[in-house]
Order: sequence, then C-alpha cells, then structure tokens
Amino acid sequence: NMYQRALEEKEKALGWDHTSTLDIVNNLGSLYAPQGKLDDAAKTYQQALQGYEKAVGRDHTLTLTTVNNLGVFSMSQEKLGEVE
Repeated sequence: NMYQRALEEKEKALGWDHTSTLDIVNNLGSLYAPQGKLDDAAKTYQQALQGYEKAVGRDHTLTLTTVNNLGVFSMSQEKLGEVE
C-alpha cells in the first residue's frame, strides 16, 4: 500500500528513528486496526512508541499520541474479548 511505500522511502532518506518515519509507522497502526490486522496494529504501535521514546523522549506530544493510540487499541481489544 501507499503507506508502506512511504515508510520505505522515509526510512531510506531519513532513517528509522526520524519522527517523520515514525509518524508513518504510527499511522499504519491506525490503518491496520480497523482492517482486523490486529497483530500488525499492535506491532506497529509498539515500534512507533519505542522509536518516539528514543527520538524525542517519553513526555513529548508525539510519544503521548502514540501512547493514546495504543491505549485505545488495547481497550478495544479488551471489549472485543468481553463480547466473545
């Protein structure tokens, strides 16, 4: 998909730990979750979180946005488990 292509190009140009690259990783998580690609969503959110923590610190808004996304994703998975 286009996000994957953009990620590959950003990674080549800027490196894995650049915030622009990490933005795409975070966005991929947001795309994977509603598609039912739950393992991919969890993996990409975790990658983005680790990258942001390293690049800008734990208290930066980019890191906290990813923490929020991961939290919402985790809560939705817990609710799904309760329904099943």
